[in-house]
Amino acid sequence: MLKAIDISSLQIHPDMDGVNVVLIKASEGRTYANPRRYAQEKAARDGGRQVGWYHFLWPGNIQAQAEWFVRCADPQPGDVLACDWETTTSRTAATCAEKDAFLAAVKKLRPRLRIILYCNLDFWKRHDTTSQCGDGLWIADPGAVAGKPRVKHPWVIHQYGIRGGQDVDVCNFASVQAWKDWAGVPKTPTPYVPPAFPPGLAPGKSKPSAKPLQRALRAAGFLQISDANLSDHYGTLTQAGVGRFFDAHPQFRSKNRQHDVAIGPKGWAFLFTVAYGRK
Repeated sequence: MLKAIDISSLQIHPDMDGVNVVLIKASEGRTYANPRRYAQEKAARDGGRQVGWYHFLWPGNIQAQAEWFVRCADPQPGDVLACDWETTTSRTAATCAEKDAFLAAVKKLRPRLRIILYCNLDFWKRHDTTSQCGDGLWIADPGAVAGKPRVKHPWVIHQYGIRGGQDVDVCNFASVQAWKDWAGVPKTPTPYVPPAFPPGLAPGKSKPSAKPLQRALRAAGFLQISDANLSDHYGTLTQAGVGRFFDAHPQFRSKNRQHDVAIGPKGWAFLFTVAYGRK
């Protein structure tokens, strides 16, 4: 399981050591915004941690609260959003129907992001009547062992206690990558690595590597050749294709050779990148 913390403006310098996920209070009601949220977000992202945002839900004005939340959080692709459903400082609480409506409203505003429900055992077992928790349940059960909350419903986060003045949680994922896959964090493209330049490749010679060269020239638009005519011979057709490649990218032509048709390691690498490495 992954380690997480959830923080608000009360945590001026939150301890993120060893933490995989940081859940930040963004807003409350229709007017309050955590003044430290962007500094906390930067600290989390700079440390390579996954980010989530939560909104403390009040009764009434559900659509306005949802719009205020996404504006204050300014979530990035792959961030997780959460509805914090509990008793307010006025000893009131949103109804179960209002909680459900807020989850739906946020999902409509940010359909590509995960929206989950945070609540304690009392709210989940005594106030909830629909078991609606969006994309996952974040359960507060500080009386239970970390990772073993006393609920039957599947859960994604368990808030199990307080350490050093901040709430501590575990996320029900085997790895950070599993969290990223669930949250929809955009994948970083794998950089294209061209094949190594084959020794002995030269005009007029026959080498098996001539066929990959011909295919790359064809894919990059410098050579028209059918599969049936692919050859191990670096002949005139291939040389003409290399010449057209050099015309388009003269920086790879040998110095003082206007009619160069011998591709070298740098030209080879660039050609293959043009042919296969650019999306």
